[in-house]
Amino acid sequence: MYTLYYAPGTASMVVHLALLETGAPHELKRVDLDAKAQHDPDYLKLNPRGVVPTLVVDGTPLSESAGLLMLLAERHPDSPLAPPPGTPERAAWYQWIVYLSNTLMSAYRFWFYPQELDDTPAVRAALQRRIEGVWDLLDAHLAVHGPYLLGERFSGADLLLTMLMRWSRNMPRPATDWPALKRLADRVRARPSWQRLYDIEGLVEW
Repeated sequence: MYTLYYAPGTASMVVHLALLETGAPHELKRVDLDAKAQHDPDYLKLNPRGVVPTLVVDGTPLSESAGLLMLLAERHPDSPLAPPPGTPERAAWYQWIVYLSNTLMSAYRFWFYPQELDDTPAVRAALQRRIEGVWDLLDAHLAVHGPYLLGERFSGADLLLTMLMRWSRNMPRPATDWPALKRLADRVRARPSWQRLYDIEGLVEW
């Protein structure tokens, strides 16, 4: 049994989706970010950084959404989350997850929390160019090698990418403006796990 501490629509989303894809027993504990519950002393014992997600695995609390996605894939090899170990597809899978984490997630951090930077129009424009440059690269890849990041095979990397595409929905140019990215998003959003998560978390946007 896993326990996921989550907040709707945040980085916990990909971990929740992964749990649904595996079918593994789990319980959910919502962290009310508006009430600053992430800074509650009891929660900080689980996650000293005061962020979501936290996934309790065999009694041990762990964090970092991309890392948790990889962990769940390894613990549930019969799920669709990852190709078999030792295959070229598995190597590409690692590549895409680390790329998305290092590029998009780090850039989004400053886009959504500009107070952590010297928030000027020039910095804002640079962040937008960085994010849109990632969309350019991914759309070009998918146009040739898609419909998923690993070709015909869906994986957890597509869950991570679609979550990050969702975060762009209110940006000046959302990810769905890129045609191959939109096709991937439409496929992922049609999956039962995505639809079930929306019901559970009460999400309606996008």
